[in-house]
Amino acid sequence: MNAFSRRGACPALSAPMQTGDGLLVRLNPVAGGLVPGSVIGLGESALRHGNGIMEVTARGSLQIRGLTAESARLLAAEVDALGIAVRTGVPVETGPLAGIDPQEIEDPRPLAERIRAAIAEAGLTLRLGPKVSVIVDGGGQLGMDALMADVRLKAVRTGAGVRWRVSVTGDGWSAKPLAAVDADTARDVTVAALRMVAEKGREAHARDLTARQLASLTTWHSFAPPSVLPDISPTRGEIGSFAAVSRSGANPHFATSPIGETGGDSAISPLVGEMSGRTEGGAMERQRSPVGLFDLANGHALGIGLPFGSMPAQNLIELAAKAAELGSAEIRLAPGRALLFLGLSSSACASLSAATLGFVTSPADPRTRIAACPGAPACASGRIATRAIAETIATESADLFDTSITLHISGCAKGCAHPRSTALTVVGDENGAGLVVDGTAKALPAGYRPGYDAARGVAGIAAAIRGARHPGETAAACLTRLGAAGVAELYRRN
Repeated sequence: MNAFSRRGACPALSAPMQTGDGLLVRLNPVAGGLVPGSVIGLGESALRHGNGIMEVTARGSLQIRGLTAESARLLAAEVDALGIAVRTGVPVETGPLAGIDPQEIEDPRPLAERIRAAIAEAGLTLRLGPKVSVIVDGGGQLGMDALMADVRLKAVRTGAGVRWRVSVTGDGWSAKPLAAVDADTARDVTVAALRMVAEKGREAHARDLTARQLASLTTWHSFAPPSVLPDISPTRGEIGSFAAVSRSGANPHFATSPIGETGGDSAISPLVGEMSGRTEGGAMERQRSPVGLFDLANGHALGIGLPFGSMPAQNLIELAAKAAELGSAEIRLAPGRALLFLGLSSSACASLSAATLGFVTSPADPRTRIAACPGAPACASGRIATRAIAETIATESADLFDTSITLHISGCAKGCAHPRSTALTVVGDENGAGLVVDGTAKALPAGYRPGYDAARGVAGIAAAIRGARHPGETAAACLTRLGAAGVAELYRRN
């Protein structure tokens, strides 16, 4: 652990990343979940070696902040002593209820393990950049559509049984569909796509693949086993054998058509993932929140959210200890900045009392619609007190946050908490708290007000929406009608 990873890399336990408040490490347990005692042990380590803040990210990873070079080494040793194995290599992610959700179409874990093995066997681990990822989504109560990935596989039911819908570059709505195939073929398509990405260099993603390369992934009729998949041509970046036609005809396990065309009931429309799930204001239809009660084949899972993805380690220790007393056997990390407590009875779920410790216990809580980084004073890069602003907005402007709106409050232009575009972004810089309408923290703000008064500006926008909204209209659609210039003026003048 001699060198620290640069910003933009993944801050694994063995390669902590320098941030504005010290070093940060990110943990993804191999087992998928942790026993309550391990969560307590990690919290105690965070208190000893970090700044006492623990986070669950939007992708469901656990982060410990405020480390030094020496304390990061001590933390790593204590994680080993707790017996927590953490994932390394290319992220191949499955849902937080994978394998235990009675509503899932297929358990994604076996296919995910096969993909991990194939990536390693193909020698791609060190050739791909740290942000390249794969999602294997078995469906069910907590899907993975909201997460971006280079390659995503989603279980679907067809007349021929369960197939895996393979797509690239995007989330569950925007990704480009390639094919609906069996598990073996899905693994091979995934590795083939990642080979093409690797050929373009460690800064590349699937979005950098050409139309010709994507077409080559959808039109071949025979496959070589993963262990003998040919490497990418340096000049064309395509796998020649994939375009070859088998003497025996098309592979019966491979149902596909070229991108943008249809070919009967088994073909995937190019509109799947492009238009479905959009509200009239242009926002994505929201998936079920990870906060709440989920029925499992055996018992329940109780989802508890961390406000803005962050919580003092002591609060997390107390919650895990209470859950253990009530019989929870496992705590899983969930995308959407939440924890899932497994093994609790209905009465125990009601007795956990997480709200008294400051956790989010309702999916309607407006804090689930606000992304906020640590900000000032926790982060040296932060120009505004993001969490204080977020708490004030959640309390005073709660009716702004229907399912069409996400608010991002960023301490600086890096936009760590939410790199993608949001309807409203408040960002700190040398001029105060700027407002970006329908953009990211990196965009030029349309208006400013003092950082300490940013919540009042957002309250003005909320009041305008309250008065102008048509019956049945989403907040995002109302914002669109008001216009970016009008929204910025509301923020400035109130």
